[in-house]
Amino acid sequence: MKSHEHNVSGKSPAPGNAKKFAVWARKLWPLPILLLATLARVYGSTASAIWCDEGSSLLMSQYSPSLIWVHSAHDVHPPLYFLLLHAWIAAFGDSVFSVRFISVLTGVGTVALGMWLAYQIATRRAAVLAGVLLALLPIAVRYSQEARMYSLMGFFLLGATIALVYWVKNPERHRYLFVYVLLMAASFYTHYFTGLCVLSHWAYLLLVRGDKRRLITRPAWWVANSLIVLLYIPWIPSLIDLLQHLDQLKAGGDIGWILPVTLHSLPSTLWQYLALTDGLDLKWPVYFALPLALALLTGAVCRHDRSPHKLHTLMAIYTFLPLIVVFLVSWITPLLVERYLMFSALGLPIILAVAFDRMKRSFRYAAIATLVTFLAVELGGLSNYYQKDDDQFNTLVNFVNENYRANDRIIVSDLFWYFSYVYYNKTGSVPLLYTPPQANGASGRPGNYGFGTLVNNDADKIYFDSLENLPVGQTRVWLISNSEPPDDFSPIPENWHKVSTLKVGDTQVRLYSVRLPYNVKAN
Repeated sequence: MKSHEHNVSGKSPAPGNAKKFAVWARKLWPLPILLLATLARVYGSTASAIWCDEGSSLLMSQYSPSLIWVHSAHDVHPPLYFLLLHAWIAAFGDSVFSVRFISVLTGVGTVALGMWLAYQIATRRAAVLAGVLLALLPIAVRYSQEARMYSLMGFFLLGATIALVYWVKNPERHRYLFVYVLLMAASFYTHYFTGLCVLSHWAYLLLVRGDKRRLITRPAWWVANSLIVLLYIPWIPSLIDLLQHLDQLKAGGDIGWILPVTLHSLPSTLWQYLALTDGLDLKWPVYFALPLALALLTGAVCRHDRSPHKLHTLMAIYTFLPLIVVFLVSWITPLLVERYLMFSALGLPIILAVAFDRMKRSFRYAAIATLVTFLAVELGGLSNYYQKDDDQFNTLVNFVNENYRANDRIIVSDLFWYFSYVYYNKTGSVPLLYTPPQANGASGRPGNYGFGTLVNNDADKIYFDSLENLPVGQTRVWLISNSEPPDDFSPIPENWHKVSTLKVGDTQVRLYSVRLPYNVKAN
């Protein structure tokens, strides 16, 4: 009774309660960070319209699982993400929020894995710092809000790296390699750049010795990698077939669109990771300060890595080796696209967290200042990313939906707009795809590889080669194209009269009325 009166009197709680709270806080510390990661990824996740690549994901996912396997074999990405999206849409629908939420979930899961990994290779404080930096990492947030496979790939590969860490610490426990095999195989079925993560893991094991011998020489490691290859065998014929049709992919624009690299490409990619900008508009001291700081912090982390398994060095290799390899290869064949390397960018906050944790012991204020600077860069990048233009592509399609009349024709100039248009189209009319002959007389229709695999089966229904061949009796036509010159539909037939135009960003829709010859009556 006295105890009760003591508490209600407003005095301090019993020491036992404070101790219980401390225990609770130590156990549940990841939850606020995961909440932050969730908010960062859910906020604004529906603000931008579905774009071409997302539209292709959604169109692919409409097929049955067996046909997804067939069509993704002709696409530039393996089938696992599309199969998962197919099941997800069947369960939760195809709203913008729903189709992107699968990436939100894997993005938040990746933050959890990042904290887990940081805790395994460093301290609880490093894990907290890594969690916060990962939760706000702009490139991770960006691709956790897209109906594509990059967030899923990052989840698999960070998980596989954790399994590798556990095996390195306990090489006799093969169950960790079993988990590693499953996650790596799943990632290979998600994106071909998984091979770069494999390269990083092998490079790390070449540097590390176990208790008696190099881990890379252990039979269990070779068996594990053989099992990954074995699990991937069903897809290898499809991969070989795709490689044999690279010319068709280039002709269709599915590959070959990546810009050549320059000396600025490497530091600019690091800016993309942390701020979603190439940084080229900054003063050169600021532009080079960030990559230089990253290099110095990473070098310090590796130099002072006193752990027997060199796990800090593992994270440095995981983060930077894929970027360096792709940068070097890109001088021959351009491949450097930041979203393809998003999985390796996830290692950057973990390296920074280890560096800040170590700096805090001897350089407390310098560590705090550096941490605040990097957080400011991330927050600045997120702030710019969240500022979406109100005029999105769906505004254009909704304009057509609202003003469409029965028997109108809708013609889209390019596959880049076509997939997005199909997603938002509510008219009940199948949009046509404009496929005029090329200047050399060759067909302008897509091939069977790349995006073309998604529409070629309906070629007779959707391909439209000439504006002059509009069916007799057609009185109104909607043209959707790029708003910048040259005009994709030029020349417009003389008997077409423009009724209205709506420009949204870099696209436009034009409505034309078609004057019929005097001897022809409209239906």
